[in-house]
Amino acid sequence: MRMPAARLDEAVGLTAAISLDVVDSVLVPVDRIRPATFIGTGKVEELHAAVAALEVDVVIMNCALSPVQQRNLERELKTKVIDRTGLILEIFGERAATREGRLQVELAHLSYQKSRLVRSWTHLERQRGGVGFLGGPGETQIEADRRILSEKITRLKRELETVTRTRELHRRNRRKVPHPIVALVGYTNAGKSSLFNRLTRSDVLAADLLFATLDPTMRGVTLPSGRKIILSDTVGFVSDLPTHLVAAFRATLEEVLEADIIVHVRDVAHPESEAQKADVLAVLADLGVDSAAQDERMVEVLNKIDLLEPEERLRLDNTAARLPAIMPVSALTGEGVERLLDLLDERLGQHRQMVELDVALADGAALAFLYEHGEVIAREDREDGTAHLTVGIDPADLGRFEKRFGA
Repeated sequence: MRMPAARLDEAVGLTAAISLDVVDSVLVPVDRIRPATFIGTGKVEELHAAVAALEVDVVIMNCALSPVQQRNLERELKTKVIDRTGLILEIFGERAATREGRLQVELAHLSYQKSRLVRSWTHLERQRGGVGFLGGPGETQIEADRRILSEKITRLKRELETVTRTRELHRRNRRKVPHPIVALVGYTNAGKSSLFNRLTRSDVLAADLLFATLDPTMRGVTLPSGRKIILSDTVGFVSDLPTHLVAAFRATLEEVLEADIIVHVRDVAHPESEAQKADVLAVLADLGVDSAAQDERMVEVLNKIDLLEPEERLRLDNTAARLPAIMPVSALTGEGVERLLDLLDERLGQHRQMVELDVALADGAALAFLYEHGEVIAREDREDGTAHLTVGIDPADLGRFEKRFGA
């Protein structure tokens, strides 16, 4: 259960993520939800006075508003009002960098906009053009007719299906390589991109912002044993993630389903760390990663240990010593990262079997395959022109070797 103050802090953080200047933030107690305005009339009057005094341009409600509630609040407060879903869509619209990301955001945006159409409207009272909501009238004309929106949504889905097919083709190609896939997941701003950069020595955007990463990034990493993996950095999760976004980004998030190992990165220094963990596991369950699969494939990385007090750090180290699937690290300082790589190596190698093979010395492709996909423990080059190798190799890779080069 989240504390109200923590939820408010997160809402302020989400707002800062699109560079809005937060002039005031307040907690509003709600004993029951009012159908017309969500909050009570007295609080609406208070907010109206504050909006006028502070010359507020937009009011953000950290809840899901019905179309009627949003319209009534805008009329009462005399300013633009967006809810939590609208705010997250705005962030995603600003951050989308790839064609797939922009298509996904626009699809989610139009689906949300369609739900905003109230029966009495023939067109939107305020034009919310393009991908975002905060641009004023004239930015882009979007007719609020359901038929027009439905046509746009259908077109976007067709375009997105084409991009998704391309992504699936890339997935199939990666399966042929094949290198194991390790996916980083976690609550937004838990430090996934910082850890990704530390592990891959790359420079993916890693900022102290919610949803700094939107488009997935993949890089190759070589583990201590020499085994190569593909590391995937995914979009961060958040509590009450809008259903429009979950649906639109399902193709991207399904990269997680393909992963051999799921690395759940947590901000262990955050006061709401346990609640954030529950939100992430709920989204994974929604994607089809069941609890049994989580237990088998999940590695829990407790990030930002550099921010812990000595007593907290000691308790964490004691817990991690008892639970091998938990790894305390600091992506900032690099502490624990080498142990994490060792753990990934161990997890990926636990199904390996030891085999002895005779390979012709002239068959460079077969030898290269074994060195790349297995761990050559011993090798003896014989006078008959063969190499006798003792190799630790995954059954799937051994099957591919036998299919390609013969038993």
